[in-house]
Amino acid sequence: MVVIHRVFGFRIVIYTQDHEPAHVHVTGPGQAKVNLLGPKGKPELIYSIGIGRPDMRRLMNEIAQRQTEFLHQWERIHGQRD
Repeated sequence: MVVIHRVFGFRIVIYTQDHEPAHVHVTGPGQAKVNLLGPKGKPELIYSIGIGRPDMRRLMNEIAQRQTEFLHQWERIHGQRD
């Protein structure tokens, strides 16, 4: 597991032995999984457990703002996307 960002008391991580599609996990007081490239090219929430809506909104905005950076981190860890 590689912590790629910390924000609002959460860690955004990429697991080194994970699978496509490119995604991040949010851990902290709750957890979530976010695909970095959803159907419209924007980050897409897959699931969230124990994270309130206001926090999840802030986290999704942060992930959207750093989408390119996080995709580069995914590629650094897992190699180029097809």
